Amino acid sequence: MERRLTAILAADVVGYSRLMGLDEAGTLSALKTHRREMADAKIAEHRGRIVKLTGDGMLVEFPSVVNAVACAAEIQRKMRERNVDVSEDRRIEFRIGVHLGDIIVEDNDIYGDGVNIAARIESMARPGGVAVSGSVRDNVGNRLDLTFEDTGEQILKNIERPVRVYNVDLFADAAPRSIASIAREKAEPAARAKPSIAVLPFNNMSGDPEQEYFSDGITEDIITDLSKVGALAVTARNTTFALKGKAMDVSEAARQLRVSHVLEGSVRKAGSRVRITAQLIDGMSGHHLWAERYDRDLNDIFALQDEIARAIVDALKIQLMPAEHAAIGKRTTDNVEAYQYYLMGRQHFLRLGRRNHLSARRLYQRALEIDPEYALARAGLALAEGMLLRSGDRSANLVTLSAEAQRALALDSTLAEAHVADAMVHFQKEKIELAGVACRRAIALDPNLYEAHRTLGDVLRMERKFAEAAAAYEKAAEVDRNSYGAMCMLWDCRKTLGDEEEAHRLSQGVLTRIEKAMQLYPDDGAAYAYGCYILHNLGLDERAVEWAERAITIDPEDYNSHYNVACFLAAIGAVEKAIDTLEHSVPQLGLQQVHWMAQDVDMNPLRDHPRYLELIERLEISLAEAEG
Repeated sequence: MERRLTAILAADVVGYSRLMGLDEAGTLSALKTHRREMADAKIAEHRGRIVKLTGDGMLVEFPSVVNAVACAAEIQRKMRERNVDVSEDRRIEFRIGVHLGDIIVEDNDIYGDGVNIAARIESMARPGGVAVSGSVRDNVGNRLDLTFEDTGEQILKNIERPVRVYNVDLFADAAPRSIASIAREKAEPAARAKPSIAVLPFNNMSGDPEQEYFSDGITEDIITDLSKVGALAVTARNTTFALKGKAMDVSEAARQLRVSHVLEGSVRKAGSRVRITAQLIDGMSGHHLWAERYDRDLNDIFALQDEIARAIVDALKIQLMPAEHAAIGKRTTDNVEAYQYYLMGRQHFLRLGRRNHLSARRLYQRALEIDPEYALARAGLALAEGMLLRSGDRSANLVTLSAEAQRALALDSTLAEAHVADAMVHFQKEKIELAGVACRRAIALDPNLYEAHRTLGDVLRMERKFAEAAAAYEKAAEVDRNSYGAMCMLWDCRKTLGDEEEAHRLSQGVLTRIEKAMQLYPDDGAAYAYGCYILHNLGLDERAVEWAERAITIDPEDYNSHYNVACFLAAIGAVEKAIDTLEHSVPQLGLQQVHWMAQDVDMNPLRDHPRYLELIERLEISLAEAEG
């Protein structure tokens, strides 16, 4: 028996079972052709040894970790080229994972944790992508012209310790182009030349962490203003804020966000004075195109935001249309005090957990006491009420949600947030079709609004359109890369659709987001409630039970989270505890939740239990009384 340190490459075909079901002979023939004409040659070129072939994958070892990653990258790039003119439902795509670890060699086969880790990492790679372990990333260093996205430490099934995993960015610079795409480029030179910008979170230089809301709010408002310019592509707020607190130079940020320009700056607020510095940087060269420092009275903050946005547009040599001029100058309040309360409310709303939504509601209400006609604060209040109603908070009610949503729409029907609140009203009233219409209207107004995509996913899921719901949740998760809620629902849809392979891959990313949320918001019981079910599906039931107990303890009044805990308890066979939890939570969640239980597959282990049947009977009587 021989032991050695080696680089292990594991690969398999995405959706192999589905492809075989569509065309078994054609799939096998295409896979063999890809291996014969390209993959085997690339492996040999990089001095790899194919250890074994499976029906849909392969295991390869390399004496050099650099060669292993280079080979993986080249295979995926070639596969992308070969798939250009193949219909999406027939494409053969690989996932590839690479790990550097200790192996046991016996009879030309390899065994050990190193092999197992490579296989687990491969399952986390994106379709057509490459994922590598931290040991691989450390050894490759800067020796390949590739960038690596740190996904954090991951819990891998049957592996004792967490492993840091990186996704390899294979296509940052170019993508293979079909004849049709080349023709489109020639026909659309203006679109190709469209500048793009990412506004990085402005630094809070006030010396007071409590003022963070103000610097974040200034950043958001500049993003909003620039998004009104049709000739400029602007990265969504949640995407740029995912980089907050991370040390990286501007060129790296531009590359990671795939933009041509970056705006960075700082805010210092002291009493009635504010200082804002801003600089616009060419993402490729790192050269400063424009920079300015503003010292103003706080009462001039709205004019100052307009001035900054227009200066950036001028620096990029963009000609504003008359409607864009007017849009940039549009504000829904001119009261600075109300504006500050709105910003504080927005900061709490974007944080996770029922308690933060309670704080957001209180701050929005304070803003509206100062300026009752403040449309954005009114829409924010409606959204906060909707989120509290979703969690089963006893202080929230549908009458208030409906009234605030209608008032927000009456004040400004162009606010996407107001239409999402309207969708929440229809959803709670089980007018599902109208809820979908309102969500799509919100998305048309603001394609980067997380709540719009997330709520649309909920609507489609209620309609049992799970594939479409998955697409909506995926978009929401892309818009807000810190939020775990949409990722959890995407995972749930994939499970419901029977795509266990994709669900398992997603579970690793979901868990990473949940653990990050726990660090940022330790009193968010929902994170533990969602997380316990994910842990269960990864075979980590002991830890899952601990998380379920914490979810209940952290927030005894977050009834939606308690329902999720009940689903987990049913899955592990703790039937009595599951029903106890349902009896405590479901009566607080309203009619929509009662109807959902009838079709929720997570309830299947309980359906014949006498206590469950009794609970359903009581709930149906309450439902009939409410509807009567």
